[in-house]
Amino acid sequence: MRILIVEDDSALARGLVSAFKGDGLAVDHLTLGGDAIAMASSEAYGAIVLDLGLPDMDGLAVLRIIRQQGIRTPIIILTARDAPGESVEGLDGGADDYLTKPFDPSELKARVRALVRRGQGMPDPVILAGSLSLDLLSRTAYLNEVPLSLRRRELAVLETLMLRAGKVVSRERIAAEVFGLDDEVAPNALEVQIARLRRKMGPCGHQIRTIRGLGYMLDAADGRER
Repeated sequence: MRILIVEDDSALARGLVSAFKGDGLAVDHLTLGGDAIAMASSEAYGAIVLDLGLPDMDGLAVLRIIRQQGIRTPIIILTARDAPGESVEGLDGGADDYLTKPFDPSELKARVRALVRRGQGMPDPVILAGSLSLDLLSRTAYLNEVPLSLRRRELAVLETLMLRAGKVVSRERIAAEVFGLDDEVAPNALEVQIARLRRKMGPCGHQIRTIRGLGYMLDAADGRER
């Protein structure tokens, strides 16, 4: 999952980027509302965290423009504690949730995860694909009910494939979900992550199929060892 944080407070933004990356998510950070509008229209995000006090334009205006463009990405707004009317106006303007400052980063992460699940039509936080399962809350993957020890990006690749099990996912789509704009990415970075993931899946690694010229596909059929 890839999220966008629109926040001009550099210290807060650094903390949020670190917190979400620690959960295995790809994160893009912007400080200007105009840039956020452009990115929201060109990139597929799982969620957007939008501060209302931006230096170039009002965050509520950013929200309205994004919604007017037909973009349905879940958005959670960050508001000042002494301005309760902002949260009401934000929800009326198309926001999915709000959080007042100061806040606990763990609560923000939980709310973002809930918004993403609802946006993807997944009320259950556990994804299943054959013998694989992924708990989105604990960020833990299991194979035949045994935990897999996965690095942050390996987990992100697996999540992207499991959400589309049985379908071909392009290399570009996987990379967009796994790597943020500021990440230094080698030309073969995705192939490296896929190879590591296959090795850790052991005999079931064959479930991740390479579709030459198109991308990768996780077999939806049960690959449970017998």
